[in-house]
Order: sequence, then C-alpha cells, then structure tokens
Amino acid sequence: MKNLDWNNLPFGYTKTNYNVRCYYRNNKWGELEVSSSEVINIHMAATCLHYGQEAFEGMKAFRGKDGRIRIFRWRDNAKRMAASARGILLAEVPEELFKAAVWKAIKMNEEFVPPHDSGAALYIRPLLLGTGAEVGVKASSEYLFMVFVTPVGPYFKEGFKPVKMMICRKFDRAAPLGTGNIKVGGNYAGSLNPIKNAHDKKFANIVFLDAKEKNYIDECGPANFFGIKNNTYVTPDSPSILPSITNKSLIQLAQDLGMKVEKRKVPVDELETFEEVGACGTAAVISPIKEIFDPETNKTYVFGGENPGPVSLKLYNQLRAIQLGDAPDKYGWVEFVD
Repeated sequence: MKNLDWNNLPFGYTKTNYNVRCYYRNNKWGELEVSSSEVINIHMAATCLHYGQEAFEGMKAFRGKDGRIRIFRWRDNAKRMAASARGILLAEVPEELFKAAVWKAIKMNEEFVPPHDSGAALYIRPLLLGTGAEVGVKASSEYLFMVFVTPVGPYFKEGFKPVKMMICRKFDRAAPLGTGNIKVGGNYAGSLNPIKNAHDKKFANIVFLDAKEKNYIDECGPANFFGIKNNTYVTPDSPSILPSITNKSLIQLAQDLGMKVEKRKVPVDELETFEEVGACGTAAVISPIKEIFDPETNKTYVFGGENPGPVSLKLYNQLRAIQLGDAPDKYGWVEFVD
C-alpha cells in the first residue's frame, strides 16, 4: 500500500500510476489502452472544447476489513453516463466496456486504495469526450472514454459535520428543460461563480432554486437536497436535478428505517418545518446542514446544532457500513474488485 497520510487526505487530485483509455472511431469502440501519462493529446477543434460535448461520472471504491476492494452501485453510474451520452449525442459506452475500464483502473492502482479505517476512499472518474475536429455546431464522429482514479478524503474539510449554506437567486444551475438532469461539465461550470461567492461569505455551499419560479429548492451546490420531518424523508422533484445514486440509496435506507418518502416540490418557506436537512452525493455521502441563509429575506433557517441530526447520522452510518462491507448488502449494491 502506498505510503500516504491516509487520515488527512484532501478531496483533490493525487497522482496515481495508470489510467485507462478507449477510443471510438469508425462507428465502433476500440480496445482498452493503459497509459501512465496524465496528459491527453486532443485536436484544437475537438467538440468537447468548443461545444461542450463532454460527460463524466463520480464513483468510489473502498477497502473492507478483509482487505478486499468494493465498488458501490457501478451499474447505476454506467446507466447514468449512457443517459448523459444520449442527452448531448455522445457515443454511448457499453456497460461491459464501462466495467472493464473501471476494474482495470482500480486494479492497476490498487496500492492507492485507502485502508479500511482511514475514512478515505479511491475516487473513480470515468470521462467521455468528443474528440473529433468540427467547426460547425454538430456532434463529433470520434470520442475518448477514459477512467482515472485518485485517493480522496472528505469532500468538505469539516468532514461529517453540519455546515452553513446560503440560498442562491442570482444564478441558475440549469434550465428546466436543459441539461440539469444529466452529468455534463457545463452544469458545473455554471455553478462556479455562485459557489465562489458563497465561499467568500464563509458558507460551505449554496442552495439553488428552480430557474422558472425561484420558489422551490433544486440542488445543493453539486449535490441533491433532502429534509427530514415527521418521520418522512423529503427530497425535491424537478426535471433539472441530477438523479443522485447516493440519494436513491438513502431513500431505500430511510424506508428500511420505517420512514415515509416524499419526492416532490419543496418550497423555500417549508425549510422552517424541517427537523434536519442535508446535501447528499458521491463525494460527501451526506453533508448535514445546520443553517441556510436567505439573503433576499435576511432570514436564517436553523436545523439542530453542531452535531448531525439522529436520522442523518443513522443513514450516513448505514450507507457507509454497506460500502465498506461492515453491514449486510441485501440489495446487491456492492461488487468486489478481485
């Protein structure tokens, strides 16, 4: 195992040994290639550079107490990338090719999979790019699919601690009938300015509202939103929200706890009725939220104190336990990378 400070890893890029690549040319995918280079040679007229023909995924692999490496719900990531490809006319990556590339990338960088008790994980980034040279606005005829990995610590430096967020009305993350429900880079580029503004004001992230009415909660920065009240797990329903695999998992675990689940529009003023709220996604799993500030009304919604709420804590611990192999996986979410 690599000699790293596993317990203090940032959520950032650390160089690993190899990445895996595959090219789509002449209407078919080629063979997997292994590279030790961190650089991509790309045509200056590539469609990914000019017209945003690019999609990606985020996944994690974990090392259990038994030393075996586990990956969580990879098929959902493969299906989501396929949906992204259909959304912006990329060549779809077959599920078998997706799996082969991810498995190879993990195995060739096995020494970078953090120890079981470190709180860290191996982050996996599948990436799909339009590489063909085009000047007119059209889909590429050539594509690059690649997978690289890097060990990461918690997404928020606070770790699993409640954070403060602010509501954003001056920017929209994505249009209602746009690309918000697929995982493409443009959605994230549009969030950089408002997120920086929130950071400058000492908030961990922002809460986007729906672009049409500015009245309903959409995404929590780069993550899904959820709220807890009256033994019910509530999460927004919107055509511009990315379908989070973590959120889908938490919904199932909430039902296992005997909770009701409501996926519906969540108006801003409903925030004052929630006992707990949080953001959820692959990077942070759950980020509990202790305060949400609304700059338009100058109102601060407060949820609990300095520690995560009891339901968020249960959901977080249960999901992490399944991912790490410390709890039974009755839904078949985890697959071994042997």
